[in-house]
Amino acid sequence: MAGENETGGRRRDSAATRAAILGAAQELFAERGYERTTVRDIATRAGVNQALLFRYFGNKDELFRATMTDRGRSLLESGSAETLLSRLLEKSLEPSAVAAHGNWLQAALRSSGHEASASVIRRELGEEYIRALASLTEGEGAELRADLLLAWLLGIGMVRSVLRREPLAGADPAEIAGYVLRAAGVLLERNDPGFPPE
Repeated sequence: MAGENETGGRRRDSAATRAAILGAAQELFAERGYERTTVRDIATRAGVNQALLFRYFGNKDELFRATMTDRGRSLLESGSAETLLSRLLEKSLEPSAVAAHGNWLQAALRSSGHEASASVIRRELGEEYIRALASLTEGEGAELRADLLLAWLLGIGMVRSVLRREPLAGADPAEIAGYVLRAAGVLLERNDPGFPPE
């Protein structure tokens, strides 16, 4: 029937359909991990059929890669390396993003035992971010400095959005960012301490 998609609902635009599939996949990967999440379950939760999911993402591996990398890549491309830490903090600390950030972290943790997904996670949590952050210092051990800061941010995200432990879970985002960005300046001299980022 014209005006309906394969599931009988109103036709969605491609961006909304892609976002619905990614959102459903991220939730299920967070709940079950890579191995126990099926394409059928993702399609059902997204309100699409499997054929449409495959049309957008090709296969489960590509869908998992997209759930891990889309958000990270858009953050990398949305500004300069100097403001990357501030942008990361803004996205992970704002109240509207805490649930999504928690899902992303849980998906990463629950899927880290699967070789292909672990490789995606390593790349997503490492190479591009480390390269960008390492460019902010002329000191020795630039990659190690960048990796330490990423590990700290992941820990903050874990405690705040997954474990929800106080006082960090309820702390004001600007206060947390202020402490983190001041400390980050010791490791990365050219890091912009402004928050929120301009």
